[in-house]
Amino acid sequence: MSSSTRTGQAKAAQAAAAREVIDILYEISTILNTHLDQQTLSYCVSLIENGVNPEALATIIRELRREGEALKRSEAEG
Repeated sequence: MSSSTRTGQAKAAQAAAAREVIDILYEISTILNTHLDQQTLSYCVSLIENGVNPEALATIIRELRREGEALKRSEAEG
């Protein structure tokens, strides 16, 4: 087996493991009613893996949701 084949298989295995982790986290996220889709959850995991404080990230997400709801209300009012 060539080195490039082994490298490709290793990368495929890593990608499959990463997808499985996101799937499990998504199930937990759904149970907790976070209303995060898998793509957003994946971004959050990536940010945390790269050093972003999880509590700060959660605060930002909550604030963005509040602002989004306020914007929707103001648009509905005219």
